[in-house]
Amino acid sequence: MSKQTIHGISGTAVRGAFFVAAMGFALSVAAMAQSGSATNAASSAPAASAPNTDSSSAPKAHDNSFVIGNDDVLAISVWKEPEISRSIPVRSDGRISLPLVGEVQATGQTPLKLEQEIAARLKSYIDEPEVTVIVQQINSQKFNILGMVSRPGSFPIASASTVLDAIALAGGFRDFAKQKSIYVLRQNPDGTQTRIPFNYKQVVKGQNPAQNIKLQPRDTIVVP
Repeated sequence: MSKQTIHGISGTAVRGAFFVAAMGFALSVAAMAQSGSATNAASSAPAASAPNTDSSSAPKAHDNSFVIGNDDVLAISVWKEPEISRSIPVRSDGRISLPLVGEVQATGQTPLKLEQEIAARLKSYIDEPEVTVIVQQINSQKFNILGMVSRPGSFPIASASTVLDAIALAGGFRDFAKQKSIYVLRQNPDGTQTRIPFNYKQVVKGQNPAQNIKLQPRDTIVVP
């Protein structure tokens, strides 16, 4: 082999080694730059907010004032017991049925009292059961609308909040309805009734809108 060939091979090897070294240095610089960018991004990112432990956001206890009635829909939750937890309507006999609990009288009880009864029955199967009862839908509180409307009858109070809503729910007036002489009969705590006039013609014209009262359970609207 000639001396020129040896020099040529040595030069090629040197150039190859130099190229590999240069590439390695470039990759190292790039890696360091990427690491620095990641560090800067992490340091500049906003810190995750700590969970809100303010007691004001915690669920409040039931006010123990609402009385459950037939046809109300209850959401019953037992902590860590999905097989028992469910949404269930109160039957016409006033009772509900739950696994492990059996038949329970719901009508006439408040949600808080019902929680306590269900929890007491579950203690035979679950250590310290935590029960929550929420009234999802109120169907037991109703009003009546009678007389010259298309669909007289009894309706859930949740379906209509005012006299106008009730008239619309009942399908409007029939022919010859005395729209100026409508009245609401309201039950008083002492057993008597109060008669509240409602002039449909005035209310729909924006006159005396205070007549369009908010309905209460057991109100009866009479359309002569």
